[in-house]
Order: sequence, then C-alpha cells, then structure tokens
Amino acid sequence: MKNNKSLGQHWLKNRTVLEEIADLAGDGPLCLEIGPGLGFLTASLLKRFDKVIAVEYDKDLAQKLPASFPGKNLTVVTQDILKYDFNGVKAPYVVAGNIPYYITSPIIEKMLDLPVLPERIVLLVQKEVAERITSKKETLLSLFVKNRANVFVGPVVKAAEFTPPPKVNSEVVVMEPFSKPVVDNKVFDLVKEGFKAPRKKLIHNLTGLKSKEELEKIFADLKLDLNARPGDLTLKDWAKLDLVI
Repeated sequence: MKNNKSLGQHWLKNRTVLEEIADLAGDGPLCLEIGPGLGFLTASLLKRFDKVIAVEYDKDLAQKLPASFPGKNLTVVTQDILKYDFNGVKAPYVVAGNIPYYITSPIIEKMLDLPVLPERIVLLVQKEVAERITSKKETLLSLFVKNRANVFVGPVVKAAEFTPPPKVNSEVVVMEPFSKPVVDNKVFDLVKEGFKAPRKKLIHNLTGLKSKEELEKIFADLKLDLNARPGDLTLKDWAKLDLVI
C-alpha cells in the first residue's frame, strides 16, 4: 500500500510509541480517530475503547480498513475531518490521531470549538507546532488552545519512525478541554487584532482602536512594556487590556 503524499500521510509503525499514544488517550466508551490510514493506531485504540469511529479522507484506505479488524466495534467514515458532523457523537468520548501537518491548526481549532467537547484530544503533530502551542512566547494558536484547554506534551517521535519519514520530528500533544473558555470571544477578538502583525510592537497594532497617546497611558497603567510584541502577553494580560480598550 502506497501512501498518498498529497494528503500528507506519514504512517507511524513503532508499536511502543503507538501504545504510548493510546495510553494517553485513555479508555472509555468511544474514541474518534482522525486519519487512521492503515490502522496502526486503530489497533491500539480498539484495545482500550468499546467503540472506535475512524474518519479517513482517503477512500481506498477507508474501504480496506474494516477488513483488518473483523469482529471489532469499528465504524469507518470516509470524509474530511474538517467537514465531519460531530452532532451524532455523544459524550463521553476522546479524539486521537496522527494528523497531516498542513491542516494541524484547523483541526485543533475545530476540536476545541465543538458543541459537545471531547474529554481529551491526543494528536501527533509536527514537533515545532507542539512547541509553539506550549511555549511561553505566545502565538495566536497557543493562546487559542490555552484559552480552551489544559495542554501538555507527550513523547517526541523521530522522523525515522515513520513510513515514509517526514522531514521533521513529531510530538504528541494532549489537550483536555475546559467546559468554557478562560476569556470570552470579545477578548479574543482583541487578541486577533493584536496578532495581525505579530512581529510589530503591539501598541502599533492597536492604534486603530485608540490613539498612540491613549495606548501608552493604558500600557503604563497596566504595567505592560511599551515595546511588547503580541506574543509577550498572556491571556490574563489580554483580558485586562480588553477592559480598557
């Protein structure tokens, strides 16, 4: 079976690592797996969950997957995960998967914005993305994740463990969604405004909302560095800033 490079498929075969990922997913009545491919992770998940729903974009892979697990409670859906309707998925459930690098952010954003949130989201992603999400130097993605979930990283997976090997290493990211975001949408609208030019000084990015003089006074009152970039502020800083802008 050849992989579809256009879909960004790199299959992890290391059984020890696959078991570690499944262990992080936990166990329970239901796991929704993103991009099962040849079913390497699926096999580990089926040992821990009563049922697995595997959402696979590749039609050929989706058609062949059930034959690998006769008698198992596995449902395979041929669809783009970004278009998958989660309304029929009932809590409690967990999401897990080895996801394509090129759609990592949209997948994470969708999983953390579902009407019925999973108890846990365990994703194997590009190591650089995992570092960006958990770094103290914030990005728009890291703030979005930290606003919606408790997040930590799992094992690093070397590129050589995949077939074919990608150009970079991967790392497991685990997210445990909050029942509601830390800050509301109004605050996050301000965050998005501030990150329109991430490398510029934040005070310059916000001049469309207040004059430079007003912003300088606000920053001083909040004890924020006048030279701060958007990535220097925490969620709490943004919430305080939103109250006065």
